[in-house]
Amino acid sequence: MTIDLNCDMGELPDGPEELLMPHITWANIACGAHAGDSSTMEHTIRLAKQHGVTIGAHPGYPDKANFGRLELAMSAAEIAETVFEQVRLLAQVASRLGCEVAHVKPHGALYHVAATRADVAEAIAAGTARWSKDVMLVGLAGSQMLDVWQSCGFEAVAEGFADRAYEAGGRLRPRGQPGAVITDPETAAQQALGLARQVRTICVHGDNPNAVNVAAAVRKILAARA
Repeated sequence: MTIDLNCDMGELPDGPEELLMPHITWANIACGAHAGDSSTMEHTIRLAKQHGVTIGAHPGYPDKANFGRLELAMSAAEIAETVFEQVRLLAQVASRLGCEVAHVKPHGALYHVAATRADVAEAIAAGTARWSKDVMLVGLAGSQMLDVWQSCGFEAVAEGFADRAYEAGGRLRPRGQPGAVITDPETAAQQALGLARQVRTICVHGDNPNAVNVAAAVRKILAARA
């Protein structure tokens, strides 16, 4: 499989991480701000290590009540600080287990705001750089966040979504709208196949109600394409 399949993980108390791991290559692990804690981080990292899955940090707005899906009124300095602290925490847990963090992918509202606001994208880069610049930053294909991160000296990785509907212009359909989340495995697989021509990695969400079947179908179709 030449396209990496990534998954947002460590966000639910009883998530399907163990069942998802055989189907993915990158795990984006919640760092305790929008979801998760040191225990869920350790559990997810251990599973990733067992399956040879690359580990990444998944920092979001510090807002567990809204799962990091609402924009917070935070300054660039505050965003940089929370990103740094979240990535550093995950890296500390990973280090204890003999693993390294290879990429950083913002979560939820932080991801979507950074796609259209250069100052927020720069803040994410600044926070990550305080920990390390030797990691990839993962963002929405076709968005300015990738250009900003490249200008900050990072390897910027274009991402597509198998299980989210797109609007005109390449933005994701807001979750509150009908059909925003794709749960049918075949539909997700076909969308992934189309995206594979223009992205480096494709995401399946761990909190998708049909995540395991979707991930399996996407992996199968991408492997056949390789």
